[in-house]
Amino acid sequence: MTNENIVSILEHEADAVRHIPVTPAFDEAIALIVEHVHHRRGRLITSGMGKAGQIAMNIATTFSSTGTPAFFLHPSEAQHGDLGIIRDEDLLLLISNSGKTRELVELISLARGLVPHMRFIVITGNPDSPLAHEADICLFTGNPKEVCPLGLTPTTSTTVMTVIGDILVVGTMRRIQFSNAEYAKRHHGGYLGSKSREQSQNEQQQ
Repeated sequence: MTNENIVSILEHEADAVRHIPVTPAFDEAIALIVEHVHHRRGRLITSGMGKAGQIAMNIATTFSSTGTPAFFLHPSEAQHGDLGIIRDEDLLLLISNSGKTRELVELISLARGLVPHMRFIVITGNPDSPLAHEADICLFTGNPKEVCPLGLTPTTSTTVMTVIGDILVVGTMRRIQFSNAEYAKRHHGGYLGSKSREQSQNEQQQ
């Protein structure tokens, strides 16, 4: 692969990120997360299939490490008993590029069968999809074309999904005023653990 090819891929991905539609839905989603998790003591439950599911898993672990309890629920496993982990005050964040993923459409119905007032945030590339129509809040990715030569493999779509997840995480951290001291409590080991403790100590000395 030539340098020109690499630059072209980078430009394609960066352009997709720059064209994520910025709407009030982001602030509404952050407010809903804070309300359910930090005020009502629920959890954020993320879900998705395939590559979108891997993004959902990453978002859940990032939220948990930054003060917002979250976990990933596999939509297929939910149909075989794992749905029982859902509680009344939880909030679901579903990710699907097409907005038509059968397992997620079914998950909405199943979750509402268990918790009728369950609320949903959806990240999708299709704002006119079944998932988007069922969502309390829909975050549109902009539906970028995949950089994959075949136009099929989730590449650019998963990039923008990841960035949208980062926006939600960082926005929530700012809303709850998540500190270095709190970060250190969740990261005992490794470089990040020592760095957060060092920054917390420096803040206390100021």
